[in-house]
Amino acid sequence: MIKVGIVGGTGYTGVELLRILAVHPQVSVHCITSRSEAGLPVAELYPNLRGYFDLSFSEPDPKVLKACDLVFFATPHGVAMRRVPELMAAGVRVVDLSADFRLKDLDTWARWYGMAHESPEWVEQAVYGLPEVARESIRKAQLVANPGCYPTAVQLGFLPLLEQGLVDPGHLIADAKSGASGAGRQGKVGMLHGEIGESFKAYGASGHRHLPEIRQGLTAAAGQPVRVTFVPHLVPMIRGIEATLYAELNDPSAFDRLQALYESRYRDEPFVDVMPAGSHPETRSVRGANVCRMALHRQEDSPVVIVSSVIDNLVKGAAGQAVQNMNIMFGFDEAAGLGAPALLP
Repeated sequence: MIKVGIVGGTGYTGVELLRILAVHPQVSVHCITSRSEAGLPVAELYPNLRGYFDLSFSEPDPKVLKACDLVFFATPHGVAMRRVPELMAAGVRVVDLSADFRLKDLDTWARWYGMAHESPEWVEQAVYGLPEVARESIRKAQLVANPGCYPTAVQLGFLPLLEQGLVDPGHLIADAKSGASGAGRQGKVGMLHGEIGESFKAYGASGHRHLPEIRQGLTAAAGQPVRVTFVPHLVPMIRGIEATLYAELNDPSAFDRLQALYESRYRDEPFVDVMPAGSHPETRSVRGANVCRMALHRQEDSPVVIVSSVIDNLVKGAAGQAVQNMNIMFGFDEAAGLGAPALLP
């Protein structure tokens, strides 16, 4: 049994971590912090957790956090980079769900996040926590940078094509759609139901913070620079991401081999499901589950392969993947706490 702390526990990612950890057989949640809600019982803010946690939110206390075996940071960007070094020095392991340690190029990070990075030495040592790519490195890591939601869906969909050099890395397109929970829990006029209901829109089309993260991961998979056009969209639902991915095959006849390639690449991955070719994965089929579900398409004799990839942005796109990383780091069953099927309807 390990002791876990959560820094920044009042957002959607924080409550999702608690929901998952409530049934984890190897974890005891030692503390959950929130400056704004300090003293409030967790079950008062999140009544779905009544009977599962006898915890109250508390002010962040370094001494309490240092008593943990692992600390999750579910904080806004810029917080973890200031607090992680002290925990690292104390031997605590960390999974950071913010973007603070995802990008290796610090100039790129500063440009997209509007501040200079304060822990460059830990950026260098952090492991980017996409288990389907970096499982062995995650196992040994002290600090894991949990991937973003869009980057998870996009990278998993493109990986087999780029790893095998089957597509033109200079012409990749990711057309992605997300539910409103991806914007977080803070109040914003643009996220009110009256603003997003009965509507559908693109945003960040001129550039989104997840673009450099996607590019970094796909470049590593391809072994050469890639050019990817990434456009996110907001749809009027709470959870879920669907990414429709387009790539041009170097040899169009290779499409006939792609189903077998994808099935082979992900055969031993507990949280990737390759559906039969021509299927249409639905976000509701992964709602509440730590699963990326995908399917391949081709229109007539086109050289373009289409991959549809769906995840729950709060689970495989955030808290579930963070717990998956924790399981790997401590040698637990990788599926511990993550075995529940998706919710339907």
